[in-house]
Amino acid sequence: MTNEENRTNEHINAKDFLIGSLIGSIVGASVALLFAPKSGKEVREDINKSASDLKDKALVYKDKAYDKTDEFKEIAKEKKADLQQVVNEKSQEFHAKFNETKQSVQDKINETAEELKKKKAAMQADVEDMQEDIEEAVEEKVEEVKEKVEKVKDSANKKAQAAKEATDNVKEAVEDGVEDVKKK
Repeated sequence: MTNEENRTNEHINAKDFLIGSLIGSIVGASVALLFAPKSGKEVREDINKSASDLKDKALVYKDKAYDKTDEFKEIAKEKKADLQQVVNEKSQEFHAKFNETKQSVQDKINETAEELKKKKAAMQADVEDMQEDIEEAVEEKVEEVKEKVEKVKDSANKKAQAAKEATDNVKEAVEDGVEDVKKK
């Protein structure tokens, strides 16, 4: 290195040192001012201001909670009405299908009985044997139909009960949610 480069480097190093010292002094003074203890009056004012801000925020959250509670109540009412409508519709559909099935079974029984009567008239020679077989077959069909009808009826009652319980559970959950929101 030449002499001139050495001087330039020393000048730059001295300049950097001075700038660093100046910045360090400013930062140190700022930190000292920020962390200096406050008087009791200032601390009380800060606490009062923070408490007031916290109270204002709490009021805002309370208003929001009441608004949300009202919204949840409306949603719950709508859902309850929707569920009741669905339950009513499904119940009506079930009754219609049940009656349709019952009529269909009755029609089938009637058809079978008519066919059996025609066969009976056509086959007088085997009347006694055939009549016993036919009566047994009809009784079995009737029993099967009765069993199926009972199964369908039981299933429908269970589904209706489950739907009612689900509606009650939703209602209770919504009421509990409303109570929880009111408590908060």
